[in-house]
Amino acid sequence: MGAGRSGRQRAGDVAEQAACAMLERHGLRIEARQVGYRVGELDVVAWDGPTLVFVEVRSRARRGLAAASIDRAKRRRLRLAAQQYLQRHFGDRWPACRFDVVIAEADRFEWLRAAFGAEEESG
Repeated sequence: MGAGRSGRQRAGDVAEQAACAMLERHGLRIEARQVGYRVGELDVVAWDGPTLVFVEVRSRARRGLAAASIDRAKRRRLRLAAQQYLQRHFGDRWPACRFDVVIAEADRFEWLRAAFGAEEESG
């Protein structure tokens, strides 16, 4: 977040900041933002009680149909990044986890809890 970021990245930063504020208003505790690994980036990592939540933030202005932009390949990258995060921070004793999506559109948010699972899809 900062110098050297493109206009699209800066717009994403603004959407992520607003999404974090919304999540905090709903009782989540933000643990980390923009955690990058070779396999992908985790936009937001937060605690919802005892559950660790990996939140993908999408902006309709930036992505068109935001929810549809989280395709199978993107979900796979998010799972792999989450696994690396969990391994690094928790070793072999992982907390309960879920993947949420926040779609930001101007001042409106659509929060999709448990938007997809941690398991690989077949087919």
